[in-house]
Order: sequence, then structure tokens, then C-alpha cells
Amino acid sequence: MEPVRTCVGCRTRAPRSALLRVVVIDSVLVPDERASMPGRGAWVHETTECMDAAIRRRAFVRALRVSGPLDTQTIEKRLNGYGHKVNGSK
Repeated sequence: MEPVRTCVGCRTRAPRSALLRVVVIDSVLVPDERASMPGRGAWVHETTECMDAAIRRRAFVRALRVSGPLDTQTIEKRLNGYGHKVNGSK
């Protein structure tokens, strides 16, 4: 049976494979593709709605137990298609 996690954006439970793990490194949110980076992680659906809700409600700050603002540019670039394979490119 696959582990279940809760999305910090929409607060719904989903299988771990359906969510993206996010960690914080030097106040920067970084996607954890393989879910193997050290430290606390927050799980979120890879959609603009969930990501925006989590940022707006400061859910990443609470879930990751950090103080102060977080740099979300890396996550926003990922959502906007930066770093994704497009049309079968490698």
C-alpha cells in the first residue's frame, strides 16, 4: 500500500506519488524530485492553485518550521514549465 500525504495547499490527502515534496535550503524552496533530500519536507500538488494557496497562507513556512520569508522563484519557474521536458526533448 502506497503512503498517503496531505497537500499543504488544498489540505486534501493524496498518494505520495501524486504530490511533489518541497524542502527549504538557505531560505529557498527547492523541489525534491526523488523525495530523498535531508530535512523536513512539505508535500503539495504540482498545480498553480495549490502552490499559490500554500504560498498565500504561509503553509510552507509552517510545515517546514522556518522563520521569515521564503524565496519561491525556483518553485514558480518549475510550475511555469522551466525545467520540464517539452515535446519529447531530452
